[in-house]
Amino acid sequence: MGEKETYQDQVEGRNAVIELLESGKDINKIFITKGERHGSIHKIISMAKENKVILVEKEKRKMEEMAQTENYQGVIAMVPPYEYCELEDILQEAKRKQEEPFVLILDGIEDPHNLGSIIRTAETAGVHGIIIPKRRAATVNSTVSKVSAGAVQHMKIARVTNLSDAIERLKKEGLWICGTDISTKTYYYDQDLTGAIGIVIGNEGNGMSQKVRKNCDFLIKIPMKGKITSLNASVSTGIVLYEAVKQRQV
Repeated sequence: MGEKETYQDQVEGRNAVIELLESGKDINKIFITKGERHGSIHKIISMAKENKVILVEKEKRKMEEMAQTENYQGVIAMVPPYEYCELEDILQEAKRKQEEPFVLILDGIEDPHNLGSIIRTAETAGVHGIIIPKRRAATVNSTVSKVSAGAVQHMKIARVTNLSDAIERLKKEGLWICGTDISTKTYYYDQDLTGAIGIVIGNEGNGMSQKVRKNCDFLIKIPMKGKITSLNASVSTGIVLYEAVKQRQV
């Protein structure tokens, strides 16, 4: 079952808080900087009142002490911790949309900024859900939420004990598993990425683990022309996901 924690989490930044208010998810309280009345803060105040969310004004110094990110833009929402879904929920989402499953598997993404960017890209690409491991990987926190520009509120994310077991489960459901690996010969644009598919993006420094690599049905790579032989994980994700989007629209 998904994990249940008792503490609160924070969502920071105006766009992320607006997305949160629009999603209809539970919000315990919204803090705004005292005297802050510029731009979209008016929208946040009126939406909070409409949704009967408690609004608290705090001095700027106190807000800065509370903030977990540098650019919180004068607004912090206190929410129940992010609720991860089950793998089954991701497959059900594809069925609900009457689409072939399109799943993203992250093998040890440790940087929360990368995770936030990946979630944002996956949401815009129409991915049905993301699978992350419980160990040695970033979890959904206020930084991830802010970097994702609120996309975490619309994305199903399953946090699993064993990534290989999750991949086996996807295979039993008819998904082909595509890994990204610089040492393979097939370029991403030469591979068929249509149909039920799970795309694996590896760790920022080491790529996929050997166990996960062996579980992939096929491997693809992105051509590298410069002296640097690896891309940021979120950039790699965007390139591969949008090739799949392009192929799936044909």
